[in-house]
Amino acid sequence: MDKLLGRISTMSGVLAVGAFTVNSCLYNVDGGERAVMFDTLRGGILPDVIGEGTHFVIPVIQRPIILDVRTKPREIPSVTGTKDLQMVNIKLRVLWRPVEEELPRLYRELGTDFDDRVLPSIGNEVLKSVVAQYNAEELLSKRAEVSERIKVELLKRAKHFHLTLDDVAITHLTFGKEFMKAIEAKQVASQEAERQQWVVKKAEQERQAVVTRAEGESMAAQIITEAMEKTGNAIIEVRRIDAAKEIAGKLANSRNVVYLPGGGDGSNSSRSPGLLLSIDK
Repeated sequence: MDKLLGRISTMSGVLAVGAFTVNSCLYNVDGGERAVMFDTLRGGILPDVIGEGTHFVIPVIQRPIILDVRTKPREIPSVTGTKDLQMVNIKLRVLWRPVEEELPRLYRELGTDFDDRVLPSIGNEVLKSVVAQYNAEELLSKRAEVSERIKVELLKRAKHFHLTLDDVAITHLTFGKEFMKAIEAKQVASQEAERQQWVVKKAEQERQAVVTRAEGESMAAQIITEAMEKTGNAIIEVRRIDAAKEIAGKLANSRNVVYLPGGGDGSNSSRSPGLLLSIDK
């Protein structure tokens, strides 16, 4: 019985040592990751990039370094000056990832925090050089063009550090208080100028209306004068008859009309005509 227990204990120890040894000789590379191998016997970082899966490693001699190769966002803020010497606060959003084939060299030169070492530096450098080529107003009106130029220049600089960029965009763009006040004053002046133009156009239209009306009245007076010269007082009599017809029509349709007979001495020659009065209640 003691021998059996001893064998079981020995086998358990061997299995534990074996499991520990196997576990020490294996490592996993998950999805979206790559590994580079540090080998003490072969002089440091090996040139091969190890893909996803389970791999063997020689304990003590070799050590795998796991690196994330998925696309990640990074925001780069910067305060710089424009071509017309206006200060602008700009933020750049960059989607970046390392070049997989260059991971051994990237780790050897920059370590695992290569994004913190490289992106802020080259981002500020490119932002300052590109923004300095545009005026403040052009940054607003040509925002897409500015973003594209920043992307092109940033890709060139990132390539030297074994990084690639999937997208670059300006997410925040603000100017100093003095520039904002100048824009506001310009807008107010522009609105005032437009209002003055409207006032001038309105006055011109009113003047033209007065001239047209005066010309019409002058032409009407000239026509009446010519008609009177041809027909004498006939046109005045026609106007008088028309006015009398209009007054008679109004009195005929009114209920509040009183007839006052004319006075006289009874003879037809001296009798005055009667009066029609419209009395309002």
